Amino acid sequence: MKLTELIEKLNLGVRSSKADLEREVTGGYASDLLSDVLANGKEGNIWVTLQVHHNIVAVASMKDLAGIILVNGREPEQETIEKAEAEKIVIMVTELPTFELVGRLYGLGVTGMK
Repeated sequence: MKLTELIEKLNLGVRSSKADLEREVTGGYASDLLSDVLANGKEGNIWVTLQVHHNIVAVASMKDLAGIILVNGREPEQETIEKAEAEKIVIMVTELPTFELVGRLYGLGVTGMK
C-alpha cells in the first residue's frame, strides 16, 4: 500500500515531504523509544509514535522508513519539519490514539511482519 492510500483512508494530515507520497509501505512499527525503532524497525515500515522532536527524522532516515505518523493530535516541532524536508521523510499526523490507529492500519493490511 502506498502512503497516498494511507493518507486518504485514515484522513491523515501531511506535515512534511509531500514529494515522496508514492512510497510503498511494507509494514508498520509502533514505539516511542528511538532505540527500540533503531533495533526493530524495518525498511519501508510506517512508524507510529507520539515523539515530535527532530531525532525522529534521524531514526527514520537511518532505517529508511516509509514515513512517520504522529498520534494524539501531536504536531512536529518546526525544526523537525525542516529536517524532515531536508531528509525527504514524510511526517503525517492524526487525532487518533496509538491503539486505535494501529488497529486501523492492521485492518488495511499493514502488519508488523515482513
